[in-house]
Amino acid sequence: MSKHFVHVAVVALGLFVTSAGAETLKLPDNLTGFSSDAGENYFVESDAREAYFPLASNFLTQKTQSYCGVASIVMVLNALNVPAPSVPEFEPYRTFTQDNILDERTDVILARDVLAKKGMTLDQIGGILATQPVKAEVRHAADSSVEEFRKLASSYLSQPNHFVIVNYLRKAIGQEKGGHISPLAAYDGKADRFLILDVARYKYPPVWVKASELFDAMNTQDSDNENKTRGFVLVSAASVQ
Repeated sequence: MSKHFVHVAVVALGLFVTSAGAETLKLPDNLTGFSSDAGENYFVESDAREAYFPLASNFLTQKTQSYCGVASIVMVLNALNVPAPSVPEFEPYRTFTQDNILDERTDVILARDVLAKKGMTLDQIGGILATQPVKAEVRHAADSSVEEFRKLASSYLSQPNHFVIVNYLRKAIGQEKGGHISPLAAYDGKADRFLILDVARYKYPPVWVKASELFDAMNTQDSDNENKTRGFVLVSAASVQ
């Protein structure tokens, strides 16, 4: 794969950091920015990146600081081409948005006023996805292992219509500071790193993180989820076995 191709891939996502005035936070040394030379090389080397282009084509910035889960779910549903609701301002076209994904069914799982204050837990991600015609499998880190996570996530990222959403503690990978949710887009086996398409791009760019460090960040307790550990959700089209 040529460097030109990689630059096109990065530009397509609109994530080049070209302005000295960019206000994203400084990355710790253990993380590699996607648009850096090293980050581009990881993408060239990556053995699993089927998820990248569908997600890049539907990339969103979370609309509020508590909507990381909502933005991640919307990206995945649009990437899967799930039949979407109508949007009055876009008529006659249909798409999922961070507003129309929430309705009376999702309120049973997570009330919108609670979401606005506390965000979303791993199990609530799975519950909201279950209101749509997709297959969603929730995996708490305490019930898994880094080996299983690496195997499952890399396998999903290498197949069309398969996606992985991760729920992790930012400070465990050196970022600031609490729980966060974003989709994965690629895996480089040589470097053993996953690419997180961070939906809070006003705060951090997409980054490559070591599999073990990401798993440790997921293997943290979430006080908003009965102190269960965070983890990951495997998502595929409902017809995929």
